[in-house]
Amino acid sequence: MIDNKLNGLIAATYTPLHDDGELNLDPIAALTEWLIAQGISGLYVCGSTGEGMSLSGAERRVVAEAYVQSAAGRVPVIIQVGHNSLAEARQLAVHAQEIGANYVSATCPSYFSINDVNTLVDCMAEVAGGAPELPFYYYHIPALTGSALDMVEFLERGGKRIPNLVGLKYTDTKLHEFLQCLQVDPRRFDVVWGCDEMMLGALATGATAAIGSTFNIAAPLYLGIMEAFRQGDLDEARRLQSLSVEMIRTIGKYPFHAAMKAVLGMNGFDIGGCRLPQGRLSESEIEKLRNDLSSLGYFQWSQPSPALSANSL
Repeated sequence: MIDNKLNGLIAATYTPLHDDGELNLDPIAALTEWLIAQGISGLYVCGSTGEGMSLSGAERRVVAEAYVQSAAGRVPVIIQVGHNSLAEARQLAVHAQEIGANYVSATCPSYFSINDVNTLVDCMAEVAGGAPELPFYYYHIPALTGSALDMVEFLERGGKRIPNLVGLKYTDTKLHEFLQCLQVDPRRFDVVWGCDEMMLGALATGATAAIGSTFNIAAPLYLGIMEAFRQGDLDEARRLQSLSVEMIRTIGKYPFHAAMKAVLGMNGFDIGGCRLPQGRLSESEIEKLRNDLSSLGYFQWSQPSPALSANSL
């Protein structure tokens, strides 16, 4: 079992852009302050949410630097370095270690499919080797990478080949596999949940940390789920999880991350839209989304409660 496991809510951070699609680093400091004030206990940078795959290597480096600097050691920062070029992924890992990130993580290459666990282990060994002093989390997201290999087998084999492999960012819906991953060797690996609308099920299965997009806009809701579960109040935990599901269904009527950036705009953060192919919402779509969220009570229950904190889990 590793000593420095992730705990609580880790926000998968957004990358602010100007209207012309160029990087806008200015809001990152304020975004970081907002997330920490909301009870976030870590930042996951340049993942799917942060449009890492839509950024150049140079852009990913400066975004990573901006978040590490703004966090200033108050919460851990995990840099996602996955790339179709393993050489570039490894160099991004080198950079993450050089700038003082706390962890490194990576998706697998996806253009050329990975069809067996040994190849996946070889790929992740190459990437993780770029930052040997940092704990490494493989980012399992088969819906986007197309790699739906057995994660239990990956941990068993990867644990023997990758010295700094400490766990997974598990973004799938297979709670039975998630449970088995937690039980490998036994509980050697830190397996972090990545499906926001199923957090309650993950908590019941043994999750102690989660990485998610909607933690950016509703951290108090998820802290409430964690606290209700800890207190054994399953009715309240289910009620709060249902609000999460309704919120995500509402946002999901639009291109998801473009809509999420619009919701952050409603909370006072002008971070632009997304790069193509995701794009941005029109003003009329933003207004309809605002009204739909208002009807759910989002602007009330998404606000912090003094009784909840990052240590509620």
